Amino acid sequence: MEGFLLQASVYLLTMVIAVPIALRLGLGSVLGYLLAGIVIGPVLGFAGTQVTELQHFAEFGVVMMLFLIGLDVEPMALWHMRHRLLGLGGLQIVVTSLLIMLSLLLMDQDWHAALAIGVILSLSSTAIVLQTLSEKSLMQTAGGRNVFSVLLMQDIAVIPILAFLPFLALPAARALARSETGGEGVALSLIDQLPPWGVTLVTVGAVVGVITAGRYLVRPLYRYVSSARLREMQTALALLIVAGIASLMLMVGLSPALGTFLAGMVLANSEFRHELESDIAPFKSLLLGLFFVTVGAGIDFKLLLAEPVRILLLTLLLMLTKGLVLHGLAWIFRLRERNRWLFTLSLAQGGEFGFVLISFALTQRILTSTMAQTMMLVIAMSMLLSPLFFILYDQIVIRLKDDAERLGEDTIDEQQPVIIAGVGRFGQVVNRIVTMSGFKTTILDADPRTIEVLRNFGFKGYVGDPTRPDLLTAAGINTARILVVCLDDHDATTKLVRYARRIRPDLHIIARARDREHVYELFQAGADDIVREMFDSALRAGRYVLETSGLTEYEAAELQKTFYQMDRAAVRDLAEVWQPGVPAAQNPAYMKRTRELNKGLEAALTAQFSNSRSLPPEIPEPGAAKPATEPKTSGLTQRPT
Repeated sequence: MEGFLLQASVYLLTMVIAVPIALRLGLGSVLGYLLAGIVIGPVLGFAGTQVTELQHFAEFGVVMMLFLIGLDVEPMALWHMRHRLLGLGGLQIVVTSLLIMLSLLLMDQDWHAALAIGVILSLSSTAIVLQTLSEKSLMQTAGGRNVFSVLLMQDIAVIPILAFLPFLALPAARALARSETGGEGVALSLIDQLPPWGVTLVTVGAVVGVITAGRYLVRPLYRYVSSARLREMQTALALLIVAGIASLMLMVGLSPALGTFLAGMVLANSEFRHELESDIAPFKSLLLGLFFVTVGAGIDFKLLLAEPVRILLLTLLLMLTKGLVLHGLAWIFRLRERNRWLFTLSLAQGGEFGFVLISFALTQRILTSTMAQTMMLVIAMSMLLSPLFFILYDQIVIRLKDDAERLGEDTIDEQQPVIIAGVGRFGQVVNRIVTMSGFKTTILDADPRTIEVLRNFGFKGYVGDPTRPDLLTAAGINTARILVVCLDDHDATTKLVRYARRIRPDLHIIARARDREHVYELFQAGADDIVREMFDSALRAGRYVLETSGLTEYEAAELQKTFYQMDRAAVRDLAEVWQPGVPAAQNPAYMKRTRELNKGLEAALTAQFSNSRSLPPEIPEPGAAKPATEPKTSGLTQRPT
């Protein structure tokens, strides 16, 4: 017990130190976990003797991750992905396996082992890739969706790979492997004793059972547990669902990750989907982190130091081969250049399932012990290099001039007095209210798909980067009266406002800001009206709270109006003392003025509340316009347009 607690303390201490440092350096959490494992194991020798067992336990984090992904993927969405699953995913596995096999045959390797190694190394790391894509908010991009399709296909392919590998062993070796396993893998040996139709029946039955249980058993069971109103019981049930399905899949020789993914899809539309996510997410994150640590701790540095050049060359050869295949497939499937690089660089490593398959191939006498150790080290090294590839992708994106996007830019054939730069969720609302009020706009957006959707609804827009001076000139920036900047990108918004103010001092600029500090930046850049993207919706929500708390609509509206006016004036006041690049807590003048303004705001709200309680609301004259209770969306100034 003492040894376990000491080892757990070492792992946790290294994680909480290394990961924040890696994040501050922009390396990502995955690389931080891997480096923490290297420090624990090969460097300091504190990993202990249970690294392999701990890694098998931590692999449960991968299973949980697939369950959470399933909760976000409806069956219909999976059906729509079938072309990418079978096309991109299937071709990637087949072509990569054959190329690696041919390379090994040229090195005089036996074809049985060469094919096994090729199939195993064709898989990529689901844990590293999905974790990094989620951190960088790339899952919903076209490249991220294609990456997910390939990873899902690889997880599905683990099932036939496990069934296929024993046939690569010689009959005598297969018999020897069965005799040596003895009582291990009881469930798998029971399936081996079944006829082929029996194995198929058990496999299909297990999948159908998971789907049926998810649809008809889990829902009433969750309602029953929820009635106890004990959060720990709901967490226990969530873990039971994942652990039970994973155990069932292992018993019938299937991938537990695939089973939990199917279960997640079945429960994607359930009323307790969000509760499941919140209960499992902390365990998933911790176990995934522990898995990455064990990968780093398990790297055989003795073998690496004995043959560093050979191991490094094999690792780079693996990543180069997979990268060429992935880039070629991305080109064939017509991914845009930015998505093509994301697709290529994110999948060019070996995967965690490779450790499982290599161990299985070793027990089946397909691979020798030396070959297995070398392949495990190559996979671990490629996983260690994988986060660096994401950093490389970030640098490519910064410098990349997307040819497909550039060629797809439209010729702007008309100029309107109002230019709207960016037409996402925010810009669409602005454009609708302006155009439906009888005014004409020129819409610019860098995403061709967004413009295409906009045109389907009858609105005209042009494809192009709104921050480019030549495109702004073509859109009529020199004659326009109003520029509305609705871009999602923080830096691009500030850049566009600063450029527009420099070339057009008389232009009225309305800009979308992410938060208060962005408001200050845009104020200094020269924006006239600045709208915090969540401010007005939060004001309305606050008014609803006041009304529900017992205030009349008039009282709540007056308090909302007072808060809006005071906060708007406060932001203008604070912009004068704000210093770029200096945290607010380290700016004494800013903090002092903030405290003063907060006291003034509180006093003003109290006074307004007292006045609205003592005075009845004004009754308008017959036929008079009803006074608006909604505040005007504005920013630091209030100039008519």
